[in-house]
Amino acid sequence: MSLRDHPSGTRNESPGRNSARTWWKPKVGPQQTFTVVGLGRFGLAVCKELIASQKSVIAIDKDAHLVEMLLRRDDDFKSAVTLSVDSTVEEELKEAGALDVDTFVVALGEPLEVSLTTTYIAKHGTSSDVKMVCSRASSVLHERMLKAVGADKVTFPSREQGKQLGEQLVRPSLLDRLQLDSRNSIEEVQVPKEFVQRSLRDINLRKDYGVSVLAAGSQGDLRVNPPASMILSPNDVLVVMGSQEDIKRIHLSSDN
Repeated sequence: MSLRDHPSGTRNESPGRNSARTWWKPKVGPQQTFTVVGLGRFGLAVCKELIASQKSVIAIDKDAHLVEMLLRRDDDFKSAVTLSVDSTVEEELKEAGALDVDTFVVALGEPLEVSLTTTYIAKHGTSSDVKMVCSRASSVLHERMLKAVGADKVTFPSREQGKQLGEQLVRPSLLDRLQLDSRNSIEEVQVPKEFVQRSLRDINLRKDYGVSVLAAGSQGDLRVNPPASMILSPNDVLVVMGSQEDIKRIHLSSDN
């Protein structure tokens, strides 16, 4: 079966291989376009987080029946480019537009040769413009092999679930997180552009975002319990406490 026969979520009719690039409109800005290969539980979680954050996503799996089922049953994937592609064939990835993204996620743990080959193509393929490759590992040895073939970031599902990885990919300004419970955390984040040259009183994170500012300033010179009159600079960070959903809104507002 060719890609021409595979369904896509952005059209009623199925696009051919050569048409993917023409109708997929990647969003502008750094780290805004993503390919996710492998639509198992982990890959699905990554995709859903990226899609929920309104990022441009190409979701790929070799299993055409799985792709068809997702498009039929999951509305999330109708806003992404969802295709059945053999990720070990560079030409197929190229024609799908999957190598024209900022971040390429290999969500496959096994077979090892597929995971390694896909990672290598994304990083070193002659037609790849991928800036960062993030691959899933199933063992320490697998992790070493992935790094050897070019993975920039390696993740273990047992350590880092798909939703959390998706958050980190769409929120590169997330520097560190201290989990308080399943809902709340203390997070260190880069000051969004729209907050620069504004005071903490003007931003009013407690009122508008439901989070408390514990510290602010440059990474090497944080001010604990900063005054409301403090003006934020471009390279400052904020240490905030609140629900993960409320903290996430800070990042989403700066993306708009």
